[in-house]
Amino acid sequence: MKIDNGVLHVTVDLPDPVNGAYRGTRFDWSGVIQSLSYAGHDYYGPWFTATDPTVHDFVFSGDRIIAGPCSAITGPVEEFVSGDSALGYDGAAPGGTFVKIGVGVLEKPSDAPYDNYHLYRIVDGGRWTVRPGPQSVTFEQRILDPHSGYGYVYEKTLRLIPGRPEMVIEHSLRNTGRQTIDTDVYDHNFLVLDHRTIGPDFVITLPFAVHVPKPVNAALGEIDGNTIRYRRELQGHEDFAADLRGFGPAAKDYDIRIENARAGAGMRVQGDHPLAKLELWSIRTIIAMEPFIHISIAPGEAFHWQYRYEYYSIPAR
Repeated sequence: MKIDNGVLHVTVDLPDPVNGAYRGTRFDWSGVIQSLSYAGHDYYGPWFTATDPTVHDFVFSGDRIIAGPCSAITGPVEEFVSGDSALGYDGAAPGGTFVKIGVGVLEKPSDAPYDNYHLYRIVDGGRWTVRPGPQSVTFEQRILDPHSGYGYVYEKTLRLIPGRPEMVIEHSLRNTGRQTIDTDVYDHNFLVLDHRTIGPDFVITLPFAVHVPKPVNAALGEIDGNTIRYRRELQGHEDFAADLRGFGPAAKDYDIRIENARAGAGMRVQGDHPLAKLELWSIRTIIAMEPFIHISIAPGEAFHWQYRYEYYSIPAR
């Protein structure tokens, strides 16, 4: 479906277990943005060239990037993670169930550790409701798993600000189960700006001085104060990634800018909750800044959060 405010032109995929563009069990099915254009620039779209159900995460194959079913997705998509696991997974026996928010009730196939790239069997995808409008769309999913004790009502709205190049993603998560929902959620932010190769034209700016626990690959990029730059274009199988530290306990540090001087285009992302973690992952086709926030919801309680996206032009170099 399409939403449009005359400035931003957005195509959104709908959750559909039969014909949906994304049917993996890693990312939230709601609000998947297939494309977003502003001032002649495209901000999202496939970062991969093909998909293959046998692929775990993604692989490079010659000039192609082949994504597996749990990673083949586009846009500012979200994943809910509980440490290295998912809600109820560690306590379930093989054949039992666990919960992935935005996906549904899944079956644990064996005693193997949780793997977010594994395509788990969906036992119950819950009840999805979609409420579209000309400049917004709201998704609601209801899940109740009596075996694991987890249940929720999850609502997510993509809203375009009238007449402005801005989009707000609003969330509400209400705990309807008997277990406390304790999880992180992060936005993967699959930025594919005009399908430009990731390199020195891109600059990432944060509101705090960045430090990293492990040195970055200095041949590919550098961190200078609050700025991340690429030394050259990424090629072949190369990736530039970092665990970014230095943010404080206030929501003001959830403020990310990515600009491309040659394209003359930029994007700003702001959140209304403090960062719990911040990671960068990039390959030649994509920059993904991944900001995490922490959520803890007792039974009967609810949690609300939002992200604000601003798309803008800068003087082209």
